[in-house]
Amino acid sequence: MQDLIIKIYDKLYRIYGPQGWWPILSHEGTNPTKKGVIKGYHPGNYDLPIERNDIYEVILGTILTQNTAWLQADKALSHLNQLNALEPEKLLQLDDETLKSAIRCAGFLNQKSIYLKEITRFFIELEGKVPTREQLLQVKGVGNETADSINLYAYKQPEFVVDAYTKRIFTHLGIVDEKISYIKLKNLFQFHLPGSIPVYQEYHALIVEHAKKHYSRKPYEDEILNEFSLK
Repeated sequence: MQDLIIKIYDKLYRIYGPQGWWPILSHEGTNPTKKGVIKGYHPGNYDLPIERNDIYEVILGTILTQNTAWLQADKALSHLNQLNALEPEKLLQLDDETLKSAIRCAGFLNQKSIYLKEITRFFIELEGKVPTREQLLQVKGVGNETADSINLYAYKQPEFVVDAYTKRIFTHLGIVDEKISYIKLKNLFQFHLPGSIPVYQEYHALIVEHAKKHYSRKPYEDEILNEFSLK
């Protein structure tokens, strides 16, 4: 199993190259092989984010992209940036209607406006400390995938992120059962991969990019990865 998971990673990396997640608005880098928004990415640079507001922006992005495409989350972040609200203290100063209007494009504006303020208060209370996974899961609006995304991409902690695309691909290949839980699938990757932040970041991003190209509609036709199928 370990060889298989690593071989799939190597194949995807050879095809798509480094993805440079998580994108940051102020960063001028691009990812020309990515489908959709290509600005703000930093392929090969795993030091970002460094600045406080950039870390905060990544955290906001993990909330905004829930149940929507990154394109819409990116638009919402741009609207917040126009309001100078990509700084935690300033976002909390926004009245509810202004905040909702700014993030409307990302959908679920009533829920997400609450979630954004909850995670912002939590971020301020941390005073620069790195949160534990358990602490993040106590914040309203933060589930497993969001907690792991925050830890991996904002704080560079070794928490592998799995999502619906991960399950879709690895179920199609017959590697896991479609009913596998989030935690079991996460642990499968973490057990068989080296605890490398770049590998964790790239593998999740590569899965998303590959799935967007080949797993958008059934039946799934994956000539690239079908060679790894256990069926």
